Amino acid sequence: MIYSIGQLSKKTNCKVPTIRYYEEIGLLDKAQRSAGNQRQYTDHQYQSLQFICHCRSLGFSLEEVRELLHLRHCQKHKKHQADDIVEHHLKEVRQKIEQLQSLEEELLTMVHNCKTSESEDCLVLKSLNQQI
Repeated sequence: MIYSIGQLSKKTNCKVPTIRYYEEIGLLDKAQRSAGNQRQYTDHQYQSLQFICHCRSLGFSLEEVRELLHLRHCQKHKKHQADDIVEHHLKEVRQKIEQLQSLEEELLTMVHNCKTSESEDCLVLKSLNQQI
């Protein structure tokens, strides 16, 4: 089947400028052009774009997506090369979760201190000023 860029965008929930960008940086194969110079995408490109979008929704960087795309079709890669990429990404996600939990604790403390205080001053603003 052949898809226009608009059809591809609707089927993958990926914005048209993003599809063009992925083509520009070589993440997605360049589309063939119709006689009227409109982009035409194949099922292979549709499947690749779905893969890219899914990877991006999981937070993989463009370079990681590029590597995973390569591994998807390469027969000569090491057995666990994709696993290594995912494990590295998982480690980064866990670090971000820890940072967010720490941030949550600090914000909860600010809100709690403000609500339990009888002070005329805004303790949230005071607390934020102390971090400078």
